[in-house]
Amino acid sequence: MTELRTIKVNGREIDVDPNLTLLQACEAAGEEIPRFCYHERLSIAGNCRMCLIEVKGGPPKPVASCAQNVKDLRPGPEGQPPEMFTNTPMVKKAREGVMEFLLINHPLDCPICDQGGECDLQDQAVAYGRGESRFEENKRAVEEKYMGPLIKTIMTRCIQCTRCVRFATEVAGVNDLGLVNRGENAEITTYLEKAVGSELTGNLIDVCPVGALTSKPYAFTARPWELRKTETIDVMDALGTNIRVDSRGREVLRILPRIHNDVNEEWLSDKGRFIWDGLKKRRLDRPYVRVNGKLQAASWSEAFAAIKARLDMTASDKIGALVGDLVPAEAIKALKDLTDALGTPHRDCRQDGSMMGVLPDGGEAPRSTYTFGSTVAAIDEADVILLVGTNPRVEAPVLNARIRRNFLDKMDLKIGLVGGAEDLTYGYTHLGSDPSAIGKLDSDFFQALLDAKKPMIIVGAAAFGGETGSAMMNAVLSLAGQVGAITPEWNGFNVLQTAASRVGALDLGFVPGAGGKSFHQILDAAETGDIEFVYNLGADECDTDKLSKAFVVYQGHHGDAGARTADVILPGAAYTEQSGMYVNTEGRVQLAQRAYFPFGEAREDWSILRALSGVLGKTLPYDDIFALRQAMMEDNSSFVSIGSVSPAMSPDAGVYQSGEGELPASFRPAFGNYYLANPIARASETMRACVEAYAPTARLAAE
Repeated sequence: MTELRTIKVNGREIDVDPNLTLLQACEAAGEEIPRFCYHERLSIAGNCRMCLIEVKGGPPKPVASCAQNVKDLRPGPEGQPPEMFTNTPMVKKAREGVMEFLLINHPLDCPICDQGGECDLQDQAVAYGRGESRFEENKRAVEEKYMGPLIKTIMTRCIQCTRCVRFATEVAGVNDLGLVNRGENAEITTYLEKAVGSELTGNLIDVCPVGALTSKPYAFTARPWELRKTETIDVMDALGTNIRVDSRGREVLRILPRIHNDVNEEWLSDKGRFIWDGLKKRRLDRPYVRVNGKLQAASWSEAFAAIKARLDMTASDKIGALVGDLVPAEAIKALKDLTDALGTPHRDCRQDGSMMGVLPDGGEAPRSTYTFGSTVAAIDEADVILLVGTNPRVEAPVLNARIRRNFLDKMDLKIGLVGGAEDLTYGYTHLGSDPSAIGKLDSDFFQALLDAKKPMIIVGAAAFGGETGSAMMNAVLSLAGQVGAITPEWNGFNVLQTAASRVGALDLGFVPGAGGKSFHQILDAAETGDIEFVYNLGADECDTDKLSKAFVVYQGHHGDAGARTADVILPGAAYTEQSGMYVNTEGRVQLAQRAYFPFGEAREDWSILRALSGVLGKTLPYDDIFALRQAMMEDNSSFVSIGSVSPAMSPDAGVYQSGEGELPASFRPAFGNYYLANPIARASETMRACVEAYAPTARLAAE
């Protein structure tokens, strides 16, 4: 443990870590230090000089507090603690001068700037500026830069802090931004006027301390004080990024990240940030019933009556239930209880055809075989990482940024990849493209895994799809056992899920019961007529055309693939419109909060199922969401603790031994296109603009 060092800040003694910068030490003492270029998660640049302070015994001039460490300070002549001052006349005059220089060329167009009300330059100009400028020369102007469909640029406002350049290079791992020229001609520019090629570009808006980089979809839409702010959870991937939804009335106007150091730090993927325009388009806002081949608007009682009439003439073994990827855990629990009451074992949540959650003999699989067992934060501790059948850059962009940070921090970190060779933003050893490479790893990399103190294996959820999933799980667990990745002290076996609702559904046991059919078996049986009634709770990423012969009830929030084949549509709420629990890929239970009420006659998902159960004469035993959550906690104790997670107990390397068989011929991608992977994304014009800008040859046939 590092020995603390005593320093004095404005006459007050405090013990701090000697590795802290002077800026951090002053803030630990409760003093506010203005800054523009300094950012806690980026390298030190020392560009803006706004953080100047006075150091006693140092040079007779202000010191940039971001660029010097506590350990570099000299004690007094008789061993007194080093002293720093943040409020002397020297410091005040220096900061006023720096602010005056920063504003020489700034256009001062705050009334029309989208950063107004949230601008560091505004706030610090008021607090530390002179109040007037002595410069009368003409201001320079800078041409706007094209950074893609998400970032709006007004580069005349830029103060050359280089935060955006450092973020793109260090965190996002792309070299598309840079600072060119010198002096008055210095400007931030993109490489050959191309879009910034990262899934994290929206974070450039957050790190920019002025209005040079703002949100293009949000431009001229609202001021921050007009918006209602709701803290909730992102469901565009399974990481469980903490977000803040800013809404006005029943319209989401922007989504921002919240700080959670163990999950997303302070970053957010582009899909999670810019998906909001899809929340108000193609919405299902009232029930529909198909009459003579056409969907017609109906009341809730008419829709429920149509469902009851069909269920009354359907045997329990011909009923199936499906769950999609964006559904809160409460609705999954309610549907599970309803299927139990109806007496059907045919239910499944695994749209990708995965075998996770169920052992080859039909038993319940340990939780550690379908979660990110090490926890996301433990990526920082890994000394060797093996990626199997996954592209974390698109499956979980924020998690990929954490892997990249570990790669940069540990110059000798070895990363291996079994799967398709992709640009992951960090260096790795490609060990083979097909699953057979797992059993014949490169000898040097295999030895590195053996020698590692904390080896980590990250497997994409898509690798376990199909009939070969059990063999794949057995192969990876066997490797983890051989190299010491699963021990009582360290669980290095991790499954990277891509569906926000998957872990919660598996925790609740929404898998086939005894003799029950899996997801794709239900689809196939519906196509042949063996399944006559299907309750589809938000499942759109599957071949819904196979359901054309069955009576389909679709409960969801968007008119997507599931709704097109439905006989009855029950309008549900999107993730911003209902309170619900989501369990992220590491098994952390998190609570999503309602930002506004659903559109039209739409209702919360669990309440629809509770109301339907009463009509069917199978009334579920809870009348409010609190009683429902209590029932969930009784089903699985992991729902008791919200917001925290402990590393999962290491799985037994031989738990899937009975699943031995042939490995798949190749790995399947997690989804067809990162930007169009769910119904909300396919309704978003912004996401379609991203497809045009970044992947014009990889469009889904969803148009």
